[in-house]
Amino acid sequence: MRYFEDFQVGQVHELGTYEVTREELLAFAQQYDPQPFHLDEEAGRRSIYGSIIASGWQTAAICHRLLVRAVLEDSASMGSPGLDELRWLRPVRPGDTLSARIEVLEVSPSRSKPDRGSVKTRMEVRNQQGEVVMTELASVLFRRRPTTT
Repeated sequence: MRYFEDFQVGQVHELGTYEVTREELLAFAQQYDPQPFHLDEEAGRRSIYGSIIASGWQTAAICHRLLVRAVLEDSASMGSPGLDELRWLRPVRPGDTLSARIEVLEVSPSRSKPDRGSVKTRMEVRNQQGEVVMTELASVLFRRRPTTT
């Protein structure tokens, strides 16, 4: 189990990889972000992107899944109070393989609730060419390690 005390400034966690399939890209867009350049090959070709691309929200969701599997699943996470920044820097295309990592930027014990602390991280997501496609600054609350008596 990973607790607040297990995070230190500068620590890096590799989150793994994920291949974005065309079918998954289209299904997500149909349900959550039905813009033409996410749904239609011809509209994608005519767009500034030159092809269909994944919704940025899908990219963020994929990366959150990687974060959960690599860090949060076996932790004392109490959820997140939100994002400070989310940037989509390059389009994600069908067949891209994304890799993600987080770096711990700050660790702050709560002043008002001694059972928890906040961990601020910077996530960086790259495609198979090593190009950064998304960055995110976010905080997660973690329980403090229980004291033994």
